Order: sequence, then C-alpha cells, then structure tokens
Amino acid sequence: MKETILNLVEQGKYLDARKEIINQNVVDTALLFEEISQQKLLIVFRILPKDLAADVFTHMSSELQKYVIESITDEEAVSILDALFIDDAIDFLEEMPSNVVKRILRNTNEKTRAIINQFLNYPVDSAGSIMTIEYVDLKKEMTVKQAIQYIKKIGIDKETINTCYVINSNRILEGVISLRQLILSDESTIVKDIMDTDVISVNTHEDQEDAAYLFKKYDYYVIPVVDNEKRLVGIITVDDILDVIDKEATEDIHKMAAIQPSEKEYLRTSNWVLAKNRIPWLLILMISATLTGGIIERYEHALQSLMILTSFIPMIMDTGGNSGSQSSTLVIRGLALEELYPSDLLKVLWKELRVSAIVGITLSFVNFLRIYFLGKTDILVALTVSFTLFLTVILAKVVGGVLPMIAKKLKLDPAIMAGPLITTIIDAVALLIYFSTATWLLGI
Repeated sequence: MKETILNLVEQGKYLDARKEIINQNVVDTALLFEEISQQKLLIVFRILPKDLAADVFTHMSSELQKYVIESITDEEAVSILDALFIDDAIDFLEEMPSNVVKRILRNTNEKTRAIINQFLNYPVDSAGSIMTIEYVDLKKEMTVKQAIQYIKKIGIDKETINTCYVINSNRILEGVISLRQLILSDESTIVKDIMDTDVISVNTHEDQEDAAYLFKKYDYYVIPVVDNEKRLVGIITVDDILDVIDKEATEDIHKMAAIQPSEKEYLRTSNWVLAKNRIPWLLILMISATLTGGIIERYEHALQSLMILTSFIPMIMDTGGNSGSQSSTLVIRGLALEELYPSDLLKVLWKELRVSAIVGITLSFVNFLRIYFLGKTDILVALTVSFTLFLTVILAKVVGGVLPMIAKKLKLDPAIMAGPLITTIIDAVALLIYFSTATWLLGI
C-alpha cells in the first residue's frame, strides 16, 4: 500500500491517495509522510478528514510538525490543536520554537490557552507535564444506570473510558471503578458501594520515573494524577509512560557511554551537536588517563629491567575495565528498575566480593597456565601477572558495584558511574598493583 500511495501522490492523484490513506493505520501514514516531498505533503495533509489529520499529526516527527504548522494558516493550526488530546498538544508545543508556540496560543480561545499554560508550567520531567485532563469522573451518589448514561454522553471526547474515577464535591479523589464493573452491576446499585477506595495515584510534581515504576509494579494502563490537596487533576495513560521509559532508558545508555543525552534521533541530530555531546566526557577521561601514564613513567625502571612485563599491561587493564563494567551495568539497571536501593550498599558489596573471588580465581588460574606452560615464561612473572589479575578483578567488580550505589545515595545519576569512568579508575589502580607486585616478587 505504501508504494501505491507514493505513486498516486507523485502522479498528482491526491483524491485517490486520500482513499488509500483513510484505510491505513495513522502511525504508518505519519511514517509515509516522511517520504513525501514537503510541497505535496501539505496538499495531501489538507485534504485528509480533520480527525484523521490530527491523529496523523500526533505521530509525525517534531521537524515535520514544525514544517506543517509554519506552512498552514492560523485557523488550520488551531483546528489541529483543538482536535488533539491535551497531552498530545502539550508534547507538540514543548517541541516547538517559542515563536510557533506564541503564534498558536495567540489564536486559541482563553480557556484553552489557560489550560495549555498550566501544563507548560509543570516541571519538564514531572507527572503533571505528561498527564491529560480527558478522563471520566463520577459522583459516588450516582447509580450505575446514571453513571453509564453519563459516560455515553461525555465519553466520546475522553482519552479512555475503561477506568473511571470517583470524586466528591471538592474534586477529592475517593475511588476508582472500571467500565466492566459498571456494565456487570445492577442498574440500581450506587457507585460508592462498588467502587474501589484503595486508589494508587501520583502527585503532579512527582518524577515521571516514579509514575513509570507504579505502572510496572501494578500493571496499570492508566493512573490518576492529584495535586497537593488530593484533588483529581488528570490521568496518565500507558502510551505516555512508554515514551517516558524509552526516553529514560536512552538517557541512561548515553550516560553509560559517556555521552551527553540528546533529545533528537541520531540521524536527525547535527554533527556539531553530536560532537558537543561527546567531547566533554572524552576530555575528562583523556585528562584523567594521564594518571595512568604517570604510573607507567614512575615504574619505567621496572619495565626496562624486564620488558616482558609490558606485554601483559593491555590484558590486565582490559580485564579490569570489563569486570568493572559488568558489575556497574547490573547495579545501574537494578537501581533503575528499583530492584536495588542505596540501603542495599553492604549487600551489594558482599555479593560482589564473593562473585569477584570466583571470577578472579578462575581467570587467574587460566592465565597462569597460559603464561607459564604455553608461553614458557618465568614462574615468578606468571605469578606476578596472575596475582595482579586476581586483585584487579576483585577491585574492579567491587568498585563497579559500589560506585553507582554511592552516586544514588548522593542524589546523582548512577549511570555516570558506568564503563568509561570505572575503566579509567581501574586502569590506574591495576597498574599500581601490577608494578608493586612485580617489585615485590621479582625484586626489580
């Protein structure tokens, strides 16, 4: 179907293309629009039904959204905004330049403008910034029949009607009830008699990651958002939480690779921005690596006395870095999933000590056999390298496991205590152990 639509657009058969697009999923249509020339894209976009155009617009990239908004009239822009759910509208506006936002707000009605400004004032990573106000609220005095009639009346404009929230006259959240339960209950039953009063909610200023954790813990697909007075102000749906999880995981991966997180996709990010995001940490790690060079320079006499020691340096440093990265990756992920907490620091330390002892003994034993029997190296050299490897592995795994825990305890992002930083630390310490052991055992 994709090729058919593209061919129809190229031939200028826009009405035929429209018929095909109407039968296609909106996500696929948004991806299709990325491949249409901008001039023809506007023609196709304008002839789509209003509701479909708004749905497609929601799934477009921010660059394409910006082009469309800047190319259409103020009336058309406001029409699209009005057709969007409030959370989608906020997501769109947050990605737009200030001049585009001002232009749209200038042409919206006062009520819509007030709602949008309220959402835009929430902290960027807060639950309030991703919630929507399109939810169904019920009164506890309603009968099931009245509740269902009310849902039928207002449900068309709500993001979800599967879960309804029960509030009092002051909008305090008192309970939750599913549409399934309403349908299966007797029509004369009072809502307060069948609602669930044990409601899990999040505050508007809570971190998005905390909300994501609740979705995972309780298998929710929607969760209510309340203000400091426990008044219901919105809901968060699972589609928005999936975006949060994706964003947070991407940020952690970037930080673990010593890269400043980027909001845009890789191919849509300019070369200058990519370079700017990478240079700071590379500079820090490069400068800190001079410590390693200083250690080698200090023990230059040992290397000159027994040059074979030089050949084992890369293996020791690489093994130490890899060992530390393994531990840090597991601990950082455990902290992100809230399987581990800063209070578990001693448990992690004890576990990594035992694991590293097993790994260190295994690697050292295999390394000794390789160096002494296969490499025909002096036994004292083999012992020096193997003993150093054993201590390096233990130290690397303990440091890799403990540093992220300490970072979390200090309210820092544990992801910064990942591979590159730990490798730099371990490299320096491993060389100190290596040369100290060589000086002791070999007498050089």
